[in-house]
Amino acid sequence: MAESALRRQLDECLGELARTASPATVAAYRQDLAALAVFLESQGIEDGAELQVGTVRRFLGAERSRGLAPRSLARRRAAASHFANFLRHAGLLGHNPVELVPTPRQPGHLPKPLDVDQLAHLLDTPHDGSPLATRDQAMLELFYSSGLRLAELAGLDLGDLEPRRVRVMGKGSKPRQVPVGGSARRALEQWLSLRPALAAPGEQALFVGSRGARLGHRAIQKRLAELARRRGLPEHLHPHRLRHSFASHLLESSQDLRAVQELLGHANLSTTQVYTKLDWQHLAATYDAAHPRARRRPADPSGE
Repeated sequence: MAESALRRQLDECLGELARTASPATVAAYRQDLAALAVFLESQGIEDGAELQVGTVRRFLGAERSRGLAPRSLARRRAAASHFANFLRHAGLLGHNPVELVPTPRQPGHLPKPLDVDQLAHLLDTPHDGSPLATRDQAMLELFYSSGLRLAELAGLDLGDLEPRRVRVMGKGSKPRQVPVGGSARRALEQWLSLRPALAAPGEQALFVGSRGARLGHRAIQKRLAELARRRGLPEHLHPHRLRHSFASHLLESSQDLRAVQELLGHANLSTTQVYTKLDWQHLAATYDAAHPRARRRPADPSGE
């Protein structure tokens, strides 16, 4: 039996995605798009060019009825939207119908930011000065200094590091530059002086493991968790929590939501607003207090 146009389009979409996205993202989208394909075929649709708003709504509704959690539903929608954009760029769709379907509402499960004093203790605890301990300290400082995602830090090469900033490749292959604070710069200098003792010849990765190759995502997570445990942090530490702490602490000090959005690499301000737990009532209160015309009383129509 010949392969349908739909299955061929999905394979091409995933192949294109694999050139820029992480293996984990590709695997997740492969699962989501497989579910979409099964649903479309059950509706007699065997060509992505037939994708419509109503079809996407019914697909997400069916997945919700199966008991899929809001986070998983949101990922299903994101994968479907990526596929629709692929079809649009290929000239098979005139627009992306998924954009007309709202993203499922997410529960507010955000990581609790670490207390500033807790973080200071964690970062300032001395280590033994070995290459691995020095590397771990540099990763810890850079995560908090620059608010990097796990994949961004793991993907750093030597050439991405500049004296006062670092170039990273964010979600959707969007590059950005973020500052590197003084403590992180000093920790990185110490690591770079010891890195040749571990790195394999020709290895360009900024952070390498004991075998000389680029340190993987899981290894970084395990090292941070172990480091926090040894230094007496009573709670589990993972990279996203350091990123959330970076955003929260910076926002508390600066009240500059736009700047934090830029540093985090968020495409939409609403993402930053949710991420930092800053609600729009707070923004409205700030506006009322600060804008020259926000609190001005209207003129009395009587003229008195």
